[in-house]
Amino acid sequence: MKHLVKLYILIFITIVFSIVYLYVKLGETQDQLTINIDNIFLTQTKEIARNIDEHIHNEIDANLYAQLKNNLKLRERLEEEMSLLHTEIYQYIYILYRDKHHNFRYLLDGSKEDKGAFDEKLNVNKKIWEKVYKSKTSQLYSQQNIDALSQTYLAPIIYNDTVEAVLAIDFSTALPRNITQATIPLKHVFFYIFAAILLMLLILLYQTFLNLKTKKESITDPLTQAYNRTYLRELLKRIDISAYQIAMLDIDYFKQVNDTYGHKTGDKILRDVADIIKQEIRSNDIFVRFGGEEFLLFISKQQENNYTAKKVAERIRKHIEMTSFVYDNITIKLTLSIGITCDTTHFKSISDAIKHADKMLYIAKREGRNLVITDNKQQQKEQDKKETSIHQLSINAIKEAIEDNRVFVFFQPIFDAHTSNITKYEALIRIKDKNGTIVLPGQFLPTVAHTNVYNDLTKIVLENVFKTIEKSKMSISVNLNFSDIVDSNIFGIIIEELKANKVLASWLIIELLENEILEADATLVQHIQEIKSFGVKIAIDDFGTGYANYAVFQKLPIDIIKIDGSLIKEIDTSPVSQRIVKSIIYLTEEFNIETIAEFVHSEEVYTKVKELGITHLQGFYLAKPQEDLAL
Repeated sequence: MKHLVKLYILIFITIVFSIVYLYVKLGETQDQLTINIDNIFLTQTKEIARNIDEHIHNEIDANLYAQLKNNLKLRERLEEEMSLLHTEIYQYIYILYRDKHHNFRYLLDGSKEDKGAFDEKLNVNKKIWEKVYKSKTSQLYSQQNIDALSQTYLAPIIYNDTVEAVLAIDFSTALPRNITQATIPLKHVFFYIFAAILLMLLILLYQTFLNLKTKKESITDPLTQAYNRTYLRELLKRIDISAYQIAMLDIDYFKQVNDTYGHKTGDKILRDVADIIKQEIRSNDIFVRFGGEEFLLFISKQQENNYTAKKVAERIRKHIEMTSFVYDNITIKLTLSIGITCDTTHFKSISDAIKHADKMLYIAKREGRNLVITDNKQQQKEQDKKETSIHQLSINAIKEAIEDNRVFVFFQPIFDAHTSNITKYEALIRIKDKNGTIVLPGQFLPTVAHTNVYNDLTKIVLENVFKTIEKSKMSISVNLNFSDIVDSNIFGIIIEELKANKVLASWLIIELLENEILEADATLVQHIQEIKSFGVKIAIDDFGTGYANYAVFQKLPIDIIKIDGSLIKEIDTSPVSQRIVKSIIYLTEEFNIETIAEFVHSEEVYTKVKELGITHLQGFYLAKPQEDLAL
């Protein structure tokens, strides 16, 4: 069936191109015929003009005007001879001279009707006639005539290298009009064929649209707009399961929600939960409503990273946990339990991998709900150990810190490598716990990532930075992820603050860092350009390692590059780091981009980065972060 459709499309395209080709060739042939007719008559006209010129020179050897003025019989004879050339094509043959006032007057007129008298003035296109006198060459010009090709050929009559008169021959033919009229029916045929093809194409497009719509409806859950089991059955036949991890998600205590608030509210919750899941997954992940309040996710792996699914699942779980679902003035709090199959290659079939994710979901519910459980216990233990190696503040503790105004911004100076002057600062968020101890970002930002609390912290930092800029008139950079710029909520906060501080915006620098791969899509580029329209500068943080790559120069409007600290802190002893940094400096100089060396922690590193030509320096060797600016 697919091959038959392709054949029909090929035949259809062939017919269309053949008709277009014939239509174009018809027009070209018509134009070529007109040109050929024009050339034929022009050749004949030139020959007539040459014969008349020779005859006049044979009759009059000099002083053309005087001879014709004084010899009436000669004039009459020459005009009679010229009139013999009169045909339907050559209707007007006459000779004019230019008087001292540059008016053109008749010498001879071979016309049979409406004949011009000797010395009678004739209004002509002086520009063209004067050109014949000046150039001593023939000229041809066309006249407006919708019925025929009408042209005038002007030939100079020369005595002793001086133009004494101009021979004019008007010729016209209706052949081009006849050709055009002959081709009109053919063009009408082509037009009707085109119209029929266009109609067929519109019908085909409409039918295709209906088929696609029907197809989409057949594989889409009407309530949540996620894929349904019909799509899942098709997907299982063609998916490369080794490229995905599987997550099974279930809304905790959903039956109680249905029983308490009714199925209408339950449906609204299912829709809203599905919308949140779609917000948190990526374009290459696959989202399926598995049944009831259960959802299935096929999460695309990244660089053999077995933690991709867990990161995505945690984002979804936290987002649901932090969201208040409000229906008919009733606020409902929900949680999700999630089970994950990380390594799908260990299973005989994809169905077995899905069943295993369902088992992990059961364990998550059994162990208290609102959990993400993966199948790889050893990896899970290592990851949990890594995440808990630094004490993490709870969300409630972070909320309390915001309410108690215990969120602060510290500032680390950035120095000009040539003058050693402070030219800008980097803003670094801190929290003071109830005991007055400073809590670093690594102890609280991961907890609130992708939550409204994270948005609140972003707003606090921006407000604090703008207040400091207003006082100091110094440039200050703020750290954000690429995903923050794409996120509509955080982007809205940024734009709101920029609009409220337009006169200060040019002192703001936004440092972008992304610890996951994120393509420079249209939304990211558009948002960055809108931010830059306020005068904000854009910096790329940790450049030279990880996911930061040279493609950013092509895709994003970059002002500053911060070279990754892992390259800088060993640059005094590592030739490899030196070569990498040299290549970065070369590229930034080509694009007129500033460079900042982070982690300048010793005199040796300080000396080496200055020697390499990095424009700005930052690190504990120069100055530590401080609560107030070192003005």
